[in-house]
Amino acid sequence: MKPYHHAGRRIVAGLWAALALAVMLVGGAALAQDGRATLALNTDWRFYKGDTVDGPVTGFAAKDWLKVTLPHTYNAADGADGGGYYRGAGWYRRELVLPDAPLSGRYVLQFDGAALVAEVYVNGRRIGRHEGGYAAFRFDATEALRPGGNLLAVRVDNSPHPVVAPLGGDFTIFGGLYRGVSLIHTPDLHIDTLDYGGPGVYARAVAITADQAEVEVVTRVRDAGATSRGARIETRILAADGTEVARGQVDLAAVGREATPVRQILRIARPRLWRGVADPYLYTVESQVVAAGGAGRDLVRQPLGLRTIGFDPKAGFRLNGEPLTLRGVNLHLDRPGVGLAVSAEDMAEDVRIMQAMGANALRLVHFQHPQPVYDLADAAGLVLWTEIPFNSKVGYDPAFQVNIQQQLRELIRQNYNHPSVVLWGLGNEVYAADAVTNQTLAALQTLARAEDPSRPTAYAHCCQSDTDPLTLHTDVIGYNRYFGWYRGEGDALGGWADETHRQSPDRAILVSEYGAGGSILHQQDPPKRPETTAGFHPEHYQVLTHEQSWRAIRDRAFLGGSFIWVAFDFASDDRNEGDRPGINDKGLVSHDRRTPKDAYAWYQANWSEAPMAYITHRRHALRTTQQVDLKVYSNLPSLTLSVNGRIVGTAPVVDHVALWPGVVLRPGVNQIRVSGRRGLARVTDAVEWVYAPETARVLAPGAR
Repeated sequence: MKPYHHAGRRIVAGLWAALALAVMLVGGAALAQDGRATLALNTDWRFYKGDTVDGPVTGFAAKDWLKVTLPHTYNAADGADGGGYYRGAGWYRRELVLPDAPLSGRYVLQFDGAALVAEVYVNGRRIGRHEGGYAAFRFDATEALRPGGNLLAVRVDNSPHPVVAPLGGDFTIFGGLYRGVSLIHTPDLHIDTLDYGGPGVYARAVAITADQAEVEVVTRVRDAGATSRGARIETRILAADGTEVARGQVDLAAVGREATPVRQILRIARPRLWRGVADPYLYTVESQVVAAGGAGRDLVRQPLGLRTIGFDPKAGFRLNGEPLTLRGVNLHLDRPGVGLAVSAEDMAEDVRIMQAMGANALRLVHFQHPQPVYDLADAAGLVLWTEIPFNSKVGYDPAFQVNIQQQLRELIRQNYNHPSVVLWGLGNEVYAADAVTNQTLAALQTLARAEDPSRPTAYAHCCQSDTDPLTLHTDVIGYNRYFGWYRGEGDALGGWADETHRQSPDRAILVSEYGAGGSILHQQDPPKRPETTAGFHPEHYQVLTHEQSWRAIRDRAFLGGSFIWVAFDFASDDRNEGDRPGINDKGLVSHDRRTPKDAYAWYQANWSEAPMAYITHRRHALRTTQQVDLKVYSNLPSLTLSVNGRIVGTAPVVDHVALWPGVVLRPGVNQIRVSGRRGLARVTDAVEWVYAPETARVLAPGAR
């Protein structure tokens, strides 16, 4: 092999040297004592957009390729501009430097996400192919690696593929290594790393009382050593402060190369429950496999939340036996300029924004989301509905059935231990209500119940009748209903819900999507219903639709919950509507996360405990009529209005709205201010509006 030295080699070697201080990755002797080590491989990549036979070739110098750091997508520039986006191959290469000593143990490459199909090469040798763009996956690279320098090459392709889901969908499929990559090193005897990307340790409460919780822990163990040997599986459950609350141990006479599942029951006295946002208490399960004689060990930690869940057709969702209305929002994570190659900080910000609004549930659409989101939801007490990308279209090739079931196994095993997850989503808005679609949903339902009988399943239904056979496969049925936008009037949602419940009184029902488009650049007072595909989407119409929809939903306990479409504007490159192409503008917050829309404040007033007041229609800053009707969203008892420093009056907050009709503006700049109190908390909000009767407003057609 020709040398391919560069500065990255020195950096990576330095990282390994630092890691070796803790785990001594030299010769493997000390490593066998200390267990697994994980090294992030997110820097020093070279990228080529397109296909090339040179991609995996060790003797090829990729010095002209673009230097990139993961996460990375090659659709960052074109994935949200409405001009079509590149769907094809891209190559990634980097050097991986291991110690200059004989390698021992197992070396596994982990990819947290690569859309849509990935082929992985080590030193010119293909070690695996993964089909599916949103789940993590792993390949054992041990036999292809060698001491010293190694070449890692990855071909990623987001081209439409007839057997790889999703086959369609109203969102951009960002290509690339858009999540992280890492190298996991374990002893030969280890907890399984190749179980559909799962952790190899799976825990759930099988019985909970006030006095005791019984927790089943299954640990999958492998031994890749030359000879079979005995092992001990030690499992502990730790309280949030690190105190041990339960312990178990199982001895095995021998462990083989195939994964051996080891089941234990551990008991926690006086358990503290995971109670959602009220008390998201987490335990930690710590499972360790130790070779006979203590010659080697491997340890995995996983979260554990003790809770019971259920959906009742009449009483809605129950957490630990208590009713909990799911105030949910659908979540897409992409952002301008980076697409889905978002950072952990970006994900944390998204969750914080939804928490501040008062949401207690998220639907992670329309594919598996990165692990930090699930971790954040566990810690925040947010209830999750997570789903596979069986979206829009069904595949008629039998290989599609294999792929979509693979993606469901990955989703369940990788997220089994998250107490926040309460629904496995099996699909969304599949347009063909034919035999193959029904067979696919039926097979997915059977698989989900076999993989995890403790959680219900859901399907988000759209485009057929409310009682179509597609609605009958899952334990819970969600309906995507856009009254006031795509169909009917906004206040029709309540009547629809009552009739649907009457037709199917024994089905647990959710509203999985509802909402309307809205641009912060488009203002109209009073608003008129816009054309959904046109270029004018007034923000004020969006929020009026949400006012009507939420008032209908909140009074119907049988719904159990609802999920607003959508948290943030997001990339959908085929769209050309609203204030710019390539964006779905139904978000409660702008794509860049800088501007909460009026609709966000409406839900904050209804859902949040924190005192707030928000003057609506605030971006309609240039006024051509002297009298305006002022509306404020708030969760305070009353508010006082002042205009240009002069008090106009105090109004009660009725159903989270305070109104002042006919407020008179003066020519020029007007300072509008509201204030109120709840206990010791004082809240104010202010806007500046200009009354210019001689100026025709030109920000949007029809605005005034």
